[in-house]
Amino acid sequence: MSRLDDVTRRAASAGGAVLATGTRALAAVRPAAKPLHPRGSVAQARLYRHGLQPPLGVEFLDTVSTDDVVVRESRSVGLPGWLPDIHGLAIKVTNPDGSHGDLLFSTTGLGRVTRYALTLSLSQYGRPMTTLLPYRTPAGPVLLGARSSGGSTVEILCAVGDGDWRHVADLRLSYLEAEDQSVSFDPVRNQVPGLEQYGWVRRLRAPAYVTARRSRGEGAVGATGDSGPGAGPAASPPRP
Repeated sequence: MSRLDDVTRRAASAGGAVLATGTRALAAVRPAAKPLHPRGSVAQARLYRHGLQPPLGVEFLDTVSTDDVVVRESRSVGLPGWLPDIHGLAIKVTNPDGSHGDLLFSTTGLGRVTRYALTLSLSQYGRPMTTLLPYRTPAGPVLLGARSSGGSTVEILCAVGDGDWRHVADLRLSYLEAEDQSVSFDPVRNQVPGLEQYGWVRRLRAPAYVTARRSRGEGAVGATGDSGPGAGPAASPPRP
């Protein structure tokens, strides 16, 4: 392992511990609710994937398809509605093997730097959103984005690194409630094939998600299982 890899690994682990501590604090003050994104609504939606040309080597982004999905719109901190908050959009898609993959977006900017920075918004789609942390793909680090295009349609975008955004899909929201309002989303455990979590991303994110699951009385599993910042995803454990 190189010195840079070791520094990245240690920094991500330290960041993950900080996020987990913050999650535990939120769980302590509102034990009856989710510590993260406590206020939200779960609904049905349809995702129209257009297929990228030229392709990126990720089937989910390169393939034309229409998918029924479940979405959750939420406020991250759960502040009163008249105050700005970090808004979240979660999308649960069905993978080719029948498993589920989760994509999570939070309010940010779309600039080359601001796409990696959380921002506050008064409304759900008052600001654009991104996945904040990149996915590892054959084309390089890919970030996904989302922004309202008016009405009940949300454009889904993608960019390689700090490159230009490309329109990859449209999400049409029905606002018909999903059958299971208690559905949970976890991008560490539930990955979309081809959109892999970097090892350092898992180390940063996983402790907070494990803490959140424990606060809801769900089983906790190992968080990383990787051998370095560039390692592939850990084997997905069975859902509780």
